[in-house]
Amino acid sequence: MRIESSVIAISWIPSEAIEGLATKLPFEVGVAHYDMPPPDVVEDLDALRRADAFRFANELRAWIEVKDGLVVGYGHSGGGHIGATTLRLGSLRTTFAAVAYPDIRPAPVVTGTSVRFIQTSGGRTGVPAPRRVRGKAFAFSAPTAWSTLALTIHADGHSEHEVVGASTFPRHWVYGADGRLAAKTGRIDFETWYREAHGQHSPWGDEETPALTTAVETELERQLSLQIMRQGAKPTIERLAEGDFLTRQGMEGTDLFLLLDGVLAVVVDGDEIATVGPGALLGERALLEGGLRTSSLRAVTPCKVAVAAGDQIDPAVLAEVSLTHRREDS
Repeated sequence: MRIESSVIAISWIPSEAIEGLATKLPFEVGVAHYDMPPPDVVEDLDALRRADAFRFANELRAWIEVKDGLVVGYGHSGGGHIGATTLRLGSLRTTFAAVAYPDIRPAPVVTGTSVRFIQTSGGRTGVPAPRRVRGKAFAFSAPTAWSTLALTIHADGHSEHEVVGASTFPRHWVYGADGRLAAKTGRIDFETWYREAHGQHSPWGDEETPALTTAVETELERQLSLQIMRQGAKPTIERLAEGDFLTRQGMEGTDLFLLLDGVLAVVVDGDEIATVGPGALLGERALLEGGLRTSSLRAVTPCKVAVAAGDQIDPAVLAEVSLTHRREDS
């Protein structure tokens, strides 16, 4: 019996992901561009690449052959997909081909009843990025971006995936064997990536960066995030250091919060009951339940939060979001 499975990481640049005036300026004036969020379900990865819908993708596909409950064969396919970078200035467009690095595939770890596959894919944009970097005075080529995925297939038919490591920029979304969004990396650190991810400081130089992954928010929250960031009044951006509180239980509040980057802990009556990652919409229950915060939100990592007026979202829609946020009831 042949059992197949897969995992895909799509890497893209969200709005507000770039730090530093010099590097942010091309995005602000429209020469370079941020990306729209990838789809909830990946049906045709190559079509997304042709549409310039991501910066690069890591597609790990594998199979095992099972006989009498034991693994008797296995194989590994898929690979990296990297797009081009298009710069625009008025009616002029210039496209730079990206530089794809060779996929790294260590030997699979085989047991009698499972096989674990690992794959690293990535590369760098073809656009020059002259800058001062770690380890030497200057670099001209762009930093390296990558993701490292693991996929374990078991003889009983189930499989699981893991993000072993990833560059700290851009954002990486992870899709399971059914093609649906399953997880995302929780933290972008553009400055560190821009200065340090070059030369030997990547998996191609035997240096990996562990990845912090978080659960995905609801589809409705993803729709509302676009409304908050791209329609109506522009939200203010608030930054939190690790350990800072965004809200405190019992305090009054009328703002909505969209977590752009980082991880927040949800604390009720002093107990941490959940953590949330990028894309989570927070604070709606105070608007629906009397104006008082029902939980405290504490930064587990440095965070970036968009703060929007609560009245810009239909209360009926907020009530629908709130149904998924009653974490203290579970």
